[in-house]
Formats: sequence, C-alpha cells, structure tokens
Amino acid sequence: MAFTHLHVHTEYSLLDGSSKIKELAQRAKELGMDSMAITDHGVMYGVIDFYRAAREAGIKPIIGCEVYVSPGSRFDRENVHGEDRYYHLVLLAENNEGYQNLMKIVSKGFVDGFYYKPRIDEEILRTYHTGIIALSACLAGEIPRYLERNLYEEAKKAAEKYREIFGEGNFFLELQDHGIPMQRQVNQGILRLSKELSIPLVATNDCHYINADDWEPHDILLCIQTGKKVSDANRMRYEGGQYYVKSEEEMRELFRYIPEAIDNTHRIAERCNVEIEFGVTKLPRYDVPEGYTSWEYLNHLCRRGFAERYPEDDGTLKERLEYELTTIKNMGYVDYFLIVWDFINYARSHGIAVGPGRGSAAGSIVAYCLKITNIDPIKYQLLFERFLNPERVSMPDIDVDFCYERRQEVIDYVVEKYGKDQVAQIVTFGTLAARGVIRDVGRVMDLPYSLCDQVSKMVPAELNITLELALKKNPELKLLYDTDEQVKKLIDMSMRLEGLPRHTSMHAAGVVISRTAIDEYVPLSRGSDGTITTQFTMTTLEELGLLKMDFLGLRTLTVLQDAVEMIEHDCGKKLDLDTIDYNDRRVMEAIGTGKNEGVFQLESGGFKTFMKELKPESLEDIIAGISLYRPGPMDFIPKYLKGKNDPASITYTCPQLEHILSPTYGCIVYQEQVMQIVRDLAGYTLGRSDLVRRAMSKKKASVMAKERQNFVYGNAEEGVKGCIANGIAAETANRIYDDMTDFAKYAFNKSHAAAYAVVSYQTAYLKYYYPKEFMAALMTSVMDNVTKISEYILACRNMGIRILPPDINEGVGGFSVSGDSIRYGLSAIKSVGRAVVEVIIREREANGPFSTLEDFINRMSNKEVNKRTLESFIKSGALDSLPGTRKQKLYISPELLENKARDKKTVMEGQLSFFDLAPEEDREDFRVAFPEVGEFDKDDILAFEKETIGIYVSGHPMEKYQELWQKNVTAKTSDFIVDEDGHTVAEDGAVVVVGGMITAKKVKTTKTNQLMAFISLEDMVGTIEVLIFPKIYEKNRAALNEESKVFLTGRVSIGDDPVGKLICEEVIPFDEIPGELWLQFEDQGCYTEKIDAVMDCLRNSEGKDRVILYLKQERKIKRLSAGWAVDAGEPLLANLYDILGEKNVKVVQKNIEKNRKMH
Repeated sequence: MAFTHLHVHTEYSLLDGSSKIKELAQRAKELGMDSMAITDHGVMYGVIDFYRAAREAGIKPIIGCEVYVSPGSRFDRENVHGEDRYYHLVLLAENNEGYQNLMKIVSKGFVDGFYYKPRIDEEILRTYHTGIIALSACLAGEIPRYLERNLYEEAKKAAEKYREIFGEGNFFLELQDHGIPMQRQVNQGILRLSKELSIPLVATNDCHYINADDWEPHDILLCIQTGKKVSDANRMRYEGGQYYVKSEEEMRELFRYIPEAIDNTHRIAERCNVEIEFGVTKLPRYDVPEGYTSWEYLNHLCRRGFAERYPEDDGTLKERLEYELTTIKNMGYVDYFLIVWDFINYARSHGIAVGPGRGSAAGSIVAYCLKITNIDPIKYQLLFERFLNPERVSMPDIDVDFCYERRQEVIDYVVEKYGKDQVAQIVTFGTLAARGVIRDVGRVMDLPYSLCDQVSKMVPAELNITLELALKKNPELKLLYDTDEQVKKLIDMSMRLEGLPRHTSMHAAGVVISRTAIDEYVPLSRGSDGTITTQFTMTTLEELGLLKMDFLGLRTLTVLQDAVEMIEHDCGKKLDLDTIDYNDRRVMEAIGTGKNEGVFQLESGGFKTFMKELKPESLEDIIAGISLYRPGPMDFIPKYLKGKNDPASITYTCPQLEHILSPTYGCIVYQEQVMQIVRDLAGYTLGRSDLVRRAMSKKKASVMAKERQNFVYGNAEEGVKGCIANGIAAETANRIYDDMTDFAKYAFNKSHAAAYAVVSYQTAYLKYYYPKEFMAALMTSVMDNVTKISEYILACRNMGIRILPPDINEGVGGFSVSGDSIRYGLSAIKSVGRAVVEVIIREREANGPFSTLEDFINRMSNKEVNKRTLESFIKSGALDSLPGTRKQKLYISPELLENKARDKKTVMEGQLSFFDLAPEEDREDFRVAFPEVGEFDKDDILAFEKETIGIYVSGHPMEKYQELWQKNVTAKTSDFIVDEDGHTVAEDGAVVVVGGMITAKKVKTTKTNQLMAFISLEDMVGTIEVLIFPKIYEKNRAALNEESKVFLTGRVSIGDDPVGKLICEEVIPFDEIPGELWLQFEDQGCYTEKIDAVMDCLRNSEGKDRVILYLKQERKIKRLSAGWAVDAGEPLLANLYDILGEKNVKVVQKNIEKNRKMH
C-alpha cells in the first residue's frame, strides 16, 4: 500500500508555508507518489493552481483545507472558552459534492466567523458535512489540545462528536511526529482513543516546506510574517526541521509501530475524486421586459441605437451589425451584452460619468449602438474580431471607466439587481518581488541597511524581473554574489522565497457576477475593509467560466464632468463633449506646445517632449502617439515622425499595404493593422487573422512558422489564399511577415488607444477654451495630493491665472472660478471638514453673505466654529473678505468666542445681556473693537497658509527666485514621486540638480563619530528628502540651515518609498550665483543726464552682481568692471526705478555652469 501526504501547506498559507505549488507537485512525483492533498490554513486560495499543477505532474490532487473551528459559536467575538480561541481541523473533499460543501464551509469562516482568523463552528460542520473526510489535525486540533492537558474524557467526547458529524469511516484520528516530545505524549492518547472508539488512524507530516534544507528560508519567512529577526530569542519557530515533504520510507520508519496509519492515507486518497470544470460559461440571466426574449430585446436596443448613430447608412453598416449580433448569439453572449448595457444605462441616466470605452470593445458596432462605447468603430477602422473572435471562443472583456467618486454606486446597483450573494469583488495577491524580498530577507537576517539597499538596487527595475534573471543581466551583481559570502546567502535565501504571496488585497476594479450564489463556484473571503471578495484571482475565475467585469474609477471623467458643470454655471453654456470638433486646429496646436499639465495621458515629461516633436494635427495622430510612447514601440517614433513631416519619404513594401498603413505614415502601429494585413494580403478571415496576431504577440514559434507558410503560399484546405495568389512575390511577402512579427509583440490595441485619445482630447479642449474651469476641476480632483496641487498651481501661474485663498463668502468645497482667477476650496483647510463647509454654504445661501467676523461667529454653532477651526479660517485667508487684517482677527477671535459662549449661557438661564438691553444706536459701543496691530509680514502669511492648507497660496517664498530656479534645475521634486506603475521621471542613479528652500534639517552622528545631515528641500512643486554624508556636510555646513535657498547636485535614489531621495554631492547657495543688472538708457542724451545719479546709487551697494549699461538708440553695451559689482536686491532696485523707470531696470539670472566657469 502506498503513502499520500494529506496535511500539506502551500505558499497560500500566507507567510507560513513556503512550498511553491509547481515544485510541490513535482516533488511528490519524484518521490513516486500518485496523489497529494492541499490543506492551507483556513483558505482555498491555491486549490485551482494546485489542481492544475498536480494533474500536469501526473498525480491526483486532493482538495482540502485546515479550517479553524470556534469552540463556541462562530459569531462569538469574545474569548469565552478559556484559552482556546479556535481549534484546527483538516477537511478533505471526497467528491464534487464535498468540494461544493468545502467551499461553503471556508466561505462561512470569512463571511460570518472572521475574528483574527476565519472561524467556523459545529453548526456549519453539521450543515455541510456531506462528501467530506475529516482528520483531527496537528497539536492545535481540539482532541490533541485536550490530550496535551491530560483531559482524556473531553478528548473522547470530542472524537465521538466528530465521528457523529462526519459519519462512520469519514473521521480519522491524526498521528504526527516532528520530534516534539509533546507529540509523542499526544500520540499515546490518540492510539488509546482509536482502540476504544474504533476510529481509524492516519499518519501525516505537517508539510510547510518542500525539502529538508528549506527549513532556513522557511524560518526567515516566519520572521517576515511576525516582524522579528532570526536572532530574536522569543519568536515563533518550527523547531527540529521536520516539516518537509517526506518520502514514504521516512514516514513508514517514523510510524513503524502502526503501519495501518500509513496505509490509510492512500485509502483516503483513493476515495477522493474531485473533477473541476473549466471553460464552461456560467453567465447570469438578464431579466428582460415582458414580451421579449433576451435575443429580441438585444436586437430591439441595437436597432434603436443604430438609427441614432448611423442615420445616413446605405445598408452596408446594417450588414455589419447583423453579423456582429449573429456572432454574439452563436457564442452565447446575448445576456452578457444586456447586463453591461443595463449598468452603463443606469450610470448615464443617474448622471454618473462613463468613459468612451476601454480595450477592444470599442471595435464593436453593437457596443457603439448600445452606448456601451462612444467611439465610432467605422470612422477609426476598429475591428470587431479583435474584441470577439468567432474562431476562438473566449469570454468577451468589456472594461468600463466611471467617475471615480461615484463608481461604487454602479457596483451597488449591480449588487442590488443580482443579489449580494451573486456579486463579489475579486482578490489579488501581493508577492515577495525581486527587489523587495532582498530588503525583507536582509532585515530579518539583521544585515546592514546600506548593503541590502545596494544589492536591491542592482536588480534591474524591469517588469517581471527575477533574481535568477538579474544575476544574468547584471555582471556587477553576479560578481558580488560570487565573491561575498554574506551577499550569496542573502540572494540564495531570497531566491527561495521570491514570488511567494505575502498578503491579499482587493482588485481595484474587478467584480464577478454569477448565475446563482457565488460560493457554489468559488470560496469567498473578506477584504481588510470588510468587503466580500472571491478567493480565486481574476484569471482563475475566467477559466472557471464566471463573468468578470472591470468597474474602473477614472479621475479624469470626474474632472471633465465637474468642468462642464462649472462652464454651465459660470458661462451659461451647456457643453456636450460628444459633439465638439475633434480636429480643432487650435487645440491640436496647444497640445503640440507640450504644455500639457492636466491633459489625460499626455502630461508626463516624456510625453510633453514627444507631443512637441509630433505636433499632432488630428485625433489619429494622438491615437498613434498614445500607442507609440511605450517601451519597445518608442524605437519606431523617428520613422513615424519622418513619415508625418515628409510624406514623400513614406514607402510601402507593396501597394496593397497603402490603405492599411497610410493613417500611420507607413508604420505598423496597431494590432488591428496586423490583422488587416493578414486578411487583405493573404485572404485570411478576420477571426483567423486574430489568432495569428495572438501567436505573434506571444512569440509562439511553431504556430508562427506554420502561418508564415500559409501567409506566403496559401492553404487551400483551410481556405487561406496566400500572398502569391494576390500577386505579391514570395520575397516581399516574407519581408512583410518579418516586419509584422517584429512589431506584433509591441503593437497596441487601437480600440483602447482611440478611446483614451478621445479623453485626452476632451481634457485638452477644455483646457484651451475654458482654462479656469478646467484647472479648477482638475485641482479639486487632486485636493488631497499637495505635490500635484503645487504642480498645477505653478501651471496656472504660467497660464496667467491667479490663485486666490479660500473665502467663506465665495468659496465652495472644491476649487471654483472667481472672475479671472481660481478660488481655493474651503475643504482644503486643515481641521475644517466637508460637513462644516456644507453648513457654511447653506447658511450663506439662506441668509446672505457674512458681514463681519462677529457675524460669522454668531451665525455658526460651536460645533462648526471653535477656537481651532476659527484660527484655521483666519490663517488660511478664508476670512480676508471681512473687515480687519489676519493679525487683528487672530487677536480678537478668542474674546468673540468667549462672548458667544457667555451669551448662550445667559440665554439658557433666561437672563438678558447688556447688549439686549442697550438701544440700537448704542449697540456699536458694545462690539469688540480691532486693536491697532497692523498685519503679519509676507513670510508669516505664507507660513500660515502652508500650515493650514499645506501649500502657499498668495505667493511662494521661492517666487522671486523662480527664473533662477527654472534656469538651473534639471529635476523638480515632483520628478521623484513613484507613480502607480513604479516609475519616476528622475531615474534611479541619475545625477541631477535640484533647487529650493531647506525646510527641515536633522543632524546625526555616524558610527565613526562624524556628522551627517538629512534635510527636506522644498521647491515650487513639492518636497524631497536629501541625504548629506559627512564629507559634503562638513564642507558646506554654513549653507545648510533652515530657510537657506540652495541648489544641490546629487544622485537620485529610488527605493520602496512613495518618493525617492537625493544623495547630495555638491551644494551651491542661490546667492553665490551672480546675476547681471541691466540698466537701459533711451539714448546718449538720456545717459549723460542720468549717469551720475545712477553711479551714486551703485557706489553705495556691494555684492556679486555685475552691472551692464545699454544705450537703446545707439545699441551700445558697456560692462562695468568687477569693482562695480553690486547686490541687486530690492533697496537698490527701488532707487534705480526712481531714476530710470521700472521698465529700464532688469536683473538677469546666470546659471550654475556659467558660475563654475567664472570661478
């Protein structure tokens, strides 16, 4: 009789099991086993992967779970049963009914019983016990726990209870031996129970890793889970190194005194037979109105939409519509389209912004007629078969963008319509990725941070990089690995743990809708915010035939909607973005200037430069731009630009390519073009051409070689004509095939690019024609992101739009338009919540604007206006429209609040105050008067704005240095921010110049007793941290004080933090960069008349700025010698303005390079 492992933890016992599923199945095969179980802690995350890997390795998968059983009710949240919060119990699915029940049991643990762990109880076991075999589990099981405490009778009762629940022959007592003395004691009790109760025995090994030598990486994994170091004395550990996948011989040797316990494992394995069904769709039914079938209703909706979309059709497009509808019906997706139409229709009819489309769905006329998409597939030559291929049955994929603030409303609608037991969100797994795992393992091994950081940064920052690949790609890393024992161990341990899932999270957009209760197909879990999610990932759900939708929240849609509403409110113009001119020359020219802050997809530094070169003239150019500006296709940009700027240089390999490639100036840019070439040149059907495109993009060599033959020479049996039959020479056809193969791996889906280009254009259109409304809506959307706000405020200033402070008499929650300026939103003020803002606006609208500070305090309750919020209002400038300066208001506000509190108390006690008794004409005498204290100076006002809003509004301490700053920096602080894809504008390791004001400084002593500094440097758009090592700090200490303005040259360091750092190599104070003071005289006569007064002024000033005299009429220049260098600050400039007039005096800033040459 053989042996089967029935107690096995995989990588999905998160941070507790280190066995990678594929390696696990392979190891079982190597050991000559014919079956193996998966029993992760409380979850079934890995069962589908395990099922497939086991089948692939030729062993039988046994689906199970080690569940947590609550001693009382699963609903108990207090520990009412002594020290045991839960017990372990191993459950195995004997058949498909058992598998269904296991999913329900595990789901209930999360949905009902989650308290530290997903717990179930006796009630659940009794309800769903059919088809399940149970084992009494490890030392944490209920029976072993009693035996451990010498409570034999309780253990006996528990064993009888489980036998009664699962039925005779379905409950086994589990023996384990990992060299722990307690286990041997427990095993004695288990043997006695088995004998007395005739309950069969089963021997297991609690497998947490695969090979015996994996104990060390597994130990490191436990430390990552618990936040400990390997050297810590008191921490969780698996002693003895016995928790690996043992061979049958090892297990028989361990349990030689009870061979039947080994044999029983295989008997159980033979009983367990679960078949999981893949690829059969389980679409929910759409409830159609009475009198229609689903098919009829879809046709009805499409005909109605078609008449609206294509009123001029001559019958050609009607034919394509019929073809698409027939394909949809034959593939069984009628209800799918109705479901999508329904929730999009709900969103549109409830004023929730919906994107124009996403992905390949924009290629469908049916989707366009149903208003699922908003892009004409005919106009932009988009292909239906790229979306739904009749020759490749796979679920269609319609992803939809919604306004990010109201996306949840659409999900709620779907939940309500189909029932909350039929809709769930989808799980994703965060993994121990190549760079991160080195830092995690290094921390646990207590290695120096600098070493881990150095090694981590040697791993190329590429998509899907692995440590094995990194060692091949980076010779420096390989050398360190081969020569440094410490680094070798760090990388070896990291490689064993790399790729393991470390935590679950919720897919940002995925929602699954099922025909019946979801837990009939998929086990459920609970997200950190309590949301119910599936335990299987998106790809697994699709393989199981479930309907997956992406409900994406797109911030830009909210911006567009808000801007359009503002335009209607402020300009009285109702703008419909669907009907604007999409080839407006002025908008295209604006995009071509590269000033694209806030323009969707086109606002990164690289894109701005590309748009300057591209100078788009039509939406087609923007579609191509979005498709080309990615790693890979970027290499084709020069060819595309050459074709655009010099049409005579465009050549086509054969004339038949011209109509396909002319929109992209002779370049293959889109996947759809690959499909069209294959169809038009070689006579493929579009469905088959999509299969060729997929083979090329996935580099399937065998398929590509076969298709090359078909493409060039044809294949009569399969109905492919071939290029030669179309008069294209074999050599030419092969060259075209090579070009397609080269590009297909990079080619972009035109449908997706077209949809996004529409949104890009809409934002650019609003920015050009309605800049104030657009920028106000844009800044409202990023209100919580101070760096982005700073960036956009700078863009507004460059566009000539002033930013005004918040105002209680005019402002609203978000940014708003005020004349030719933009007013800061009230909600941005710290300690002022949205609710307070709503009360202020309501009061203002009901009873008119506030007239004085006292009036404001009296009309608000203490809840809205207390000492803290009132101070914030004053400091932020929100009360500037009321009489008095900010300083005066801060002085008297405590007294006014006190008066109000006293008056309130008086009224409650039924008394009258002096104020009430005084006649109307004398009441003024009782008002609190403003003291004569003047106003705060400019720097204080700016500091208060920064304190209360997080940003400078009425100016910026760096304002007067803006020209100098812009001339010298090669990177802004915003370039150090890591985006959602993990990229930064400033590249890791690059040498850059940043400039700004030091806002914080921390000095630390190194191990060698030297001083180093960490400073915060703030520029016009944000803040970064700068590390200054001892040598540089010692040399520049005098220049590195708070509020000093400095340029810093250094190396960019991008780690795991959301913002990178700078390692400083050089410090140059702003005032060490001399400027040039230009003084202009109208002519020689003016010069003669005024030069003496000018020279007297210059004589009284000393500094580093050189003086240049310019005679306008004679066009003569005279540079004064270094001895006449002055300090071109405000006192000197004021005197010169008096003599020459402001327009004739100008300070020109030099840059760092010139300064270096001068020294």
